[in-house]
Amino acid sequence: MDLLKEPDLLGELGPLLSAEAAAEAPGAGVDAADLEQAVWVRLLERRRHAPDPAPAHPEEPARWLRRAVRAEARLARRRARREVAYDARRHVADDRRAHSATAPEAALLHGESNRALRSAVARLPGRCPELMGALLSPRDLTYREIAGELGISQGSLGPVRSRCLGCLRRMLAAEVAAPGLWGKER
Repeated sequence: MDLLKEPDLLGELGPLLSAEAAAEAPGAGVDAADLEQAVWVRLLERRRHAPDPAPAHPEEPARWLRRAVRAEARLARRRARREVAYDARRHVADDRRAHSATAPEAALLHGESNRALRSAVARLPGRCPELMGALLSPRDLTYREIAGELGISQGSLGPVRSRCLGCLRRMLAAEVAAPGLWGKER
């Protein structure tokens, strides 16, 4: 049986499907028209796989339609999480080749920036060096573990961290020279 031969079903479900798809599409990260089309395909497939004396449409079309729209939106969200653009993979491979070609230089620059950061952290006032050292630790400590090591409450770690980072930011901004005019000096 052809769905298009049932104008009452199209007329009945069309506006509801448009409204449901428009509501679900932004959360799923897809176009509402694509969501509508996926639901229509789902309805056609349901009818195609149904036994011969199947009803012309679902017993509760509005309920079925809402559930189908939500299911298609969930599928779209899952698909978006799993999909990786082809170009992105190629660029990652290009970056790996570039980094392997300049590995010694990159390692040297990375080491220098780490030493500069550790030096600046050591010059911070108060408990900031201890806190920043714990946050930068390769042991990847949780806030609870850091609070236990430093003997301060877990709730105060966020505000103290914020103050320390502000202090570090101001200190590093003062040490870094402003970029020159690049040939436009007089």
